[in-house]
Amino acid sequence: MNDTKYSSYWHDSSPTFAATADEPQGHYDFAIIGAGFTGLGAARKLAKGGARVAVLEAQTVGFGASGRNGGHLNNGLAHSFLDACASFGEETAIAMYRAFDDGIETIERIIEEEKIDCGFRRSGKLKLASKPKHMAGIIKNFKALNTLVDPETTLLSRDDLKGEIGSTAFHGAMLQRKSGTMHMGSFVIGLAEAATRHGADIFEAAPVTTCVPDTKGHRLTTPSGTITARKVLLATGAYTTPNFHWFRRRIIPVGSFLVATRPLTEDEVIATIPGERNYVTSMNVGNYFRLSPDRRLIFGGRARFSASSDQRSDAKSGKVLRSAMTNIFPHLAEIEIDYCWGGMVDMTKDRYPRAGQVDGIYYAMGYSGHGAQIATHLGEIMADQMTGEERDNPWESLPWHAVPGHFGKPWFLPLVGAYYNLLDKLR
Repeated sequence: MNDTKYSSYWHDSSPTFAATADEPQGHYDFAIIGAGFTGLGAARKLAKGGARVAVLEAQTVGFGASGRNGGHLNNGLAHSFLDACASFGEETAIAMYRAFDDGIETIERIIEEEKIDCGFRRSGKLKLASKPKHMAGIIKNFKALNTLVDPETTLLSRDDLKGEIGSTAFHGAMLQRKSGTMHMGSFVIGLAEAATRHGADIFEAAPVTTCVPDTKGHRLTTPSGTITARKVLLATGAYTTPNFHWFRRRIIPVGSFLVATRPLTEDEVIATIPGERNYVTSMNVGNYFRLSPDRRLIFGGRARFSASSDQRSDAKSGKVLRSAMTNIFPHLAEIEIDYCWGGMVDMTKDRYPRAGQVDGIYYAMGYSGHGAQIATHLGEIMADQMTGEERDNPWESLPWHAVPGHFGKPWFLPLVGAYYNLLDKLR
């Protein structure tokens, strides 16, 4: 991968946000920390309502998970619906599932309202059975989903997959038709531009070093200036800084890594993923892939259980991903890799999001690798809650305990990785 760019494809192929505000100062109705999907979704909603809104971003718009993900907008839960029913009860599990569906509806609505050019389309998602015995679990989960919450789901046999994917590595799949794709970088920039059009101030290179109670609500300090705000939303996920210690103890930052090939020819597309859907394998340490708008195969996964993402770490992960890609698609063994990148995923212990309020700070995070489709929607929900409007939030009442032994740096990730790799060998 000598000519590979070690940068996010989404960042490299989208416009630059050009409307960053001057030094933060003065008083705002609402301060939002983090300019990703969650923060910008909230900012746009609040600003449209006439509020004075400041967004404080430590780096640049979309720098974190919103600009470093695999580009999937997959409806429903990332994990077993039956497990969610067992853990939280059927009513809550259904509400969670439908919230993810609503998240894609929210994205589609915003794209239409704001005329964001990001290549959105409803592609559908295939959950692929990597082993014959995995298909039994997929069938069991499908029956519950199809009966209780999502009658549009469909089972595909191994023979059915011939028209969907150019690989013999899988033994069937479940199709969830509501899932979609888009260009993540173009969407996050378009969302930021929409928020500013409606009156929000977005400050880049403005990390929040302190956030303390104030007579006006909260005082937020950055290296370039200080503001006060009546209410604050923390939307930083895996990039939450040590000064928000309560959240750091509950979020485990885990590296997620991706590669993007050179653009495929149409013959190569047909030989690889003719169905042009989102694809996710059933392994615990699995892979996910899709086509980009310019016809690249974007292939990702938890290549290494690491809490760092830099060029050295990403390059190691890129080699692992190339090997996995070749195992699934042998005909791509020699294809050029144009991009290799990574980013942090904000995992919770049970891998479900959390959103609510603690000690006067509103928050939404913990998407656990399944956030692109829900984050903007949850930002809008939190915006409404901050203005006193009642909104359904199935995660608000969930307990959120600190991870034992975790104080910000996840020293235990190699052990977790070894455990899941062992499960994949045994099951």
